[in-house]
Amino acid sequence: MTAELLRDLAAAIGDGGVRIVDLTETLRPDYPTITLPPEFGQASPFVKEEISRYDERGPAWYWNNFTVSEHSGTHFDAPIHWVTGRDLPNNAVDTLDTRHFIAPACVVDCTKEVAADKGFILTRSFLEAWEARHGRIPAGSWLFLRSDWRKIADPDNYTNLQEDGAHSPGPDAEAVLWMIEERDVLGFGTECVGTDAGQAFRFEPQYPCHHYMHGAGKYGLQCMTNLDLLPATGALVVAAPLKIEEGSGSPLRVFALVPGNR
Repeated sequence: MTAELLRDLAAAIGDGGVRIVDLTETLRPDYPTITLPPEFGQASPFVKEEISRYDERGPAWYWNNFTVSEHSGTHFDAPIHWVTGRDLPNNAVDTLDTRHFIAPACVVDCTKEVAADKGFILTRSFLEAWEARHGRIPAGSWLFLRSDWRKIADPDNYTNLQEDGAHSPGPDAEAVLWMIEERDVLGFGTECVGTDAGQAFRFEPQYPCHHYMHGAGKYGLQCMTNLDLLPATGALVVAAPLKIEEGSGSPLRVFALVPGNR
């Protein structure tokens, strides 16, 4: 890429020829965090502690301490997050190839299916039907499952937890393997609290998106929003996790560049 192309991109962003869509939820104390069975360790919710706010604790400045899990809010999953990716090279957020932080995205609209069944399972045949309408998924692309989850989930039960476990959308094992082996995606993203379906603990293998994606050195994005503002193809996504030493993931600001109106 030449300097002229970079200048043109900056100019297009400035004049509206390229629009920025924020795909990130706001980190806040009441943001829902995934809950594991009680015998396992739990992710910390977001906690903010004020240090000073133009007062006797600091008369000219405002700042906070905060505590948060690597996997709270809109967050990134690195391969090291799952046991299948633990031995891969450069598998933590501080050693990832930074070229992967900017990539195109394909957005698979499953809103009608999820509205009818919150536990909708994304299959290979569904993805192939999507390709018949929108074209082949390019290698190195993010694949996002659009569910409009924020609009349909109960705010008091965001994971849609029932007596038999959570019910939220996600891919089955065949779809995940197809994404990896047949399309070589960069990773998989969703608006829900996990890339796997809520009932994926019943699948073989359990949690196939985590199992296969991270085992193949691929990535995950969770708890995104505004996927309804992206085109099916043509968006360029910027998703750069914090550079945490040996980090398994991190909260991050995710945004997309999309064609705009001058």
